[in-house]
Amino acid sequence: MPTRHDIRNVAIVAHVDHGKTTIVDAMLKQAGAFAAHQHLDDRMMDSNDLEREKGITILAKNTAVKYHPKDGGAPITINIIDTPGHADFGGEVERGLSMVDAVVLLVDASEGPLPQTRFVLRKALSAKMPVILCINKTDRPDSRIDEVVNETYDLFLDLDADEDQIEFPIVYACGRDGIASLTKPEDGTVPADSTNLEPFFSTILEHVPAPTYEENAPLQAHVTNLDADNFLGRIALLRVEQGELRKGQTVAWIKRDGSIQNVRITELMMTEALTRKPAEVAGPGDICAVAGIPEIMIGETLADPENPIALPLITVDEPAISMVIGTNTSPLVGRGGTGKGAEAKSVVKDRKVTARQVKDRLERELIGNVSLRVLETERPDAWEVQGRGELALAILVEQMRREGFELTIGKPQVVTREVEGKVHEPVERMTVDVPEEHMGAVTQLMGVRKGRMDNMSNHGSGWVRMEFVVPSRGLIGFRTEFLTQTRGTGIAHSIHEGHEPWFGPLQTRNNGSLVADRAGSVTAFAMTNLQERGVLFTDPGTEVYEGMIVGENSRADDMDVNITKEKKLTNMRSSSADSFEAIVPPRKLSLEQSLEFCRDDECVEVTPEAVRIRKVNLDQRERARAASRAKNG
Repeated sequence: MPTRHDIRNVAIVAHVDHGKTTIVDAMLKQAGAFAAHQHLDDRMMDSNDLEREKGITILAKNTAVKYHPKDGGAPITINIIDTPGHADFGGEVERGLSMVDAVVLLVDASEGPLPQTRFVLRKALSAKMPVILCINKTDRPDSRIDEVVNETYDLFLDLDADEDQIEFPIVYACGRDGIASLTKPEDGTVPADSTNLEPFFSTILEHVPAPTYEENAPLQAHVTNLDADNFLGRIALLRVEQGELRKGQTVAWIKRDGSIQNVRITELMMTEALTRKPAEVAGPGDICAVAGIPEIMIGETLADPENPIALPLITVDEPAISMVIGTNTSPLVGRGGTGKGAEAKSVVKDRKVTARQVKDRLERELIGNVSLRVLETERPDAWEVQGRGELALAILVEQMRREGFELTIGKPQVVTREVEGKVHEPVERMTVDVPEEHMGAVTQLMGVRKGRMDNMSNHGSGWVRMEFVVPSRGLIGFRTEFLTQTRGTGIAHSIHEGHEPWFGPLQTRNNGSLVADRAGSVTAFAMTNLQERGVLFTDPGTEVYEGMIVGENSRADDMDVNITKEKKLTNMRSSSADSFEAIVPPRKLSLEQSLEFCRDDECVEVTPEAVRIRKVNLDQRERARAASRAKNG
């Protein structure tokens, strides 16, 4: 079969924070993608505001570098797909892998293969792709290169890799410094026999297969991602499998339901570094972007009108976590962060508070996010949104909040399925790295959540690695408690492991809530009296309403409190009247922490300025009646 030797398509996959985006930055710089005077940010591929804030890749992105071989041959285009490392964004990884012919597996020289490494590698091996192993961060003082390579071999064997896949080449790199070598350096040092990424580039050219195609075959191009442009409208990113795609050409658009429609390609673009540039033609193996098809969806095919042949649709793993997203139903709807009204309204001019706006936004999200599902509920103003994990759903809510939406979010739940008449729930494989002195606390924490230990290893460095299989339900609200118990030193990562029979009831949060029993403004006087009852979440002057949660009780049950109580002033003075007490600073909960804190009868109110936790039923008397009915059966 004819082969295109002027192009290579490769994806970089790894666990979170092992250095994928950093090494792509170095590749772009060394391939001469930028002028010498250009100012460049770190992690250029993380273009999204949320990605920069959280320090993780959320969306799979592609870039292209023109590599000029040292022997003076013709330049070769290397298309690189930078994929997310977090399993919650697994749909992005699966789409990224459908565009490439091989993967570079990046592994941290100290941490070794972690759960998400297993997840992304499993996807690559099942697609029968060759793998290049890159041991990154060799300069870490705690690096253990030989052990990490052996652990990676074990992982390949564990995932049933075939003989060709196990014979992978190994590159040792320090992505931050832009240096790679084929010779193993000493632990904790940068490779000494190289000053650039040349060995890495040459390994990619040697081991990533060049795209093959059939001569005179009809056009077939697979839509793998979507983007939007203010001028061009919806842009489809696709890989041309066979034939040629030209600007102005009429092609057959094969939809998900099998129907075929002829459409015209109004604009054709190819990626060069971080920008898209107009092109006239794209051949087999090219990754390009086309405009002119406003309703096109991921997984569909563009084909020859004379001989339309569809490519297989992209399939993604089933969702494991769901939560109900609806319109804001609190008394402070549309009134800003403080609840004071007029002056706060001007901060966000186009507040989106109607059910129609929320529904349209969720449907728009479905276009570009194949791993998400939106289902109707009994209420017309709320929808059940299912996704891979808590983080993926929290990111969606955070994006909507920044766009001006006001929402009510239910407590995250697991998506169950029925197998042979029994209810099965999703389980996670969790890897925990902790200092030895916190081992008992973590084991106890997992025991409460019905987690069973599968493996434990001690590297002799004062740290212990433990592997647990635990129901996904048990991990909702786990992270905050875990960091508290390990004094912020523990590292925990989990990955979906399948479904097992229902584990039974779980009690994850021991403390009750402090609930405001009336509307008003929080006073310092009331906070001083209440702070010995538990931990408060609100500042003085904050507007509250009946049923809003203002703190965490020190006991197991909920307590209704008056946090708006004012000090009665008289014209008489006593010797103790002006004694001052310090107010303990309130604990500020982020969106993710608020979702973790929720109990079944609680939900989170999200506005552009504030995140509040409240009871689903705001009326104190109705909650008391419901509780007594539940108690008496």
